[in-house]
Amino acid sequence: MLRSAVRFAKYHGIGNDFVVVDLRDRPEAFDAWKRAGVAICARQFGVGADGVLAILPGPRMEVINSDGSIAEMCGNGLRCVVRYLHDRGGLGREMTIATNAGPLACRVDGAAITVLLGPPRIERAQIPMIGSGTCIDAPYLIDGIERRITGVSTGNPHLVVFVESAAEARRLAREQGPALEQHPWFPRKANVELAYARSRSAFDVHVWERACGLTLACGTGASATAVAAVLTNRADEATPVEIYLPGGRLVIEVQAGLSNVAMTGPATHVFDGELDPDAVVARPRQPT
Repeated sequence: MLRSAVRFAKYHGIGNDFVVVDLRDRPEAFDAWKRAGVAICARQFGVGADGVLAILPGPRMEVINSDGSIAEMCGNGLRCVVRYLHDRGGLGREMTIATNAGPLACRVDGAAITVLLGPPRIERAQIPMIGSGTCIDAPYLIDGIERRITGVSTGNPHLVVFVESAAEARRLAREQGPALEQHPWFPRKANVELAYARSRSAFDVHVWERACGLTLACGTGASATAVAAVLTNRADEATPVEIYLPGGRLVIEVQAGLSNVAMTGPATHVFDGELDPDAVVARPRQPT
C-alpha cells in the first residue's frame, strides 16, 4: 500500500463512468486529486473514467472532468455520489447535495435514484449563451442542412439539435459535436445533444460531452433534451419522457410550468481501489 494512498470507488451511471473519492474527512486533499485528474481518467494509463467525483464536507460534489477542468454539475455523476453516500456514507434515502450549480435534492428508491435539477434556464444569459432572449427551435445550418437548435441549461450549458433519425443523431454527434461544443455562442462551451423523437414520450439521444467527447450517457443532457422537447412541442410537461442513450435509459419529467426537472436512473458500483494521487503518472505524449 502506498504511504499516502486513498480509497476510491469506481461507479457508472448507464455507462458514464467515474472515480468517486470521499474527502469529507480530508478536504485539503482535493487539490492533489484535481492535479491528478487527467492522469487518473486516462484509459489504459490510469484508472480510466469520464471524470473524478470528489465528495467534500456538506456533503458537496466537485466534478473534475477528464481534461482537468471543473464542471458545474453532472447528472450521472450526482447519482453515483448519492448511491455511494446512501450505501456506505451514512446518509439515508433522501439527501441534498451541494454542487457548483446549487444544492440539489435527491432520493433513493431501490435501484433508482431521482435528482431534482431545479428549474431549467432558457434565457441566453443564464445558459450562458451570447445574445439576448432565448434560443428555442432556432434555424441553424449544420452539415449543409438547416436544422433546429435549442439552448438550455440544466446545471451546465447544452445545445440540443433534433434530427430525423437515430442513425443521423449518432453520425452528427461524432462528426459535428467537436465544432458545436466550441461554438462561439457558448462562452463556456456546450454539451451537445443530437436527438431523434421516437414518439412524444421517447427519444434517442447521442451526446458529445464538453471536455469528454462522445459519451455513453449524460444525465443533464438527457434532461436538457426533455426540456427542449417540451419547449418545442415535441413532448408534454408533467409527463415522464424516456431518453435512450447508448449506455441505457433515463426517465425525465419536466414539471408543470418548467418549475423543476426530475431525472431518474440507476448508479452502479463497479469496484474499489486505492491510489496516491501524487504518484499517478501522466499519460505519455503520443508521437506525432
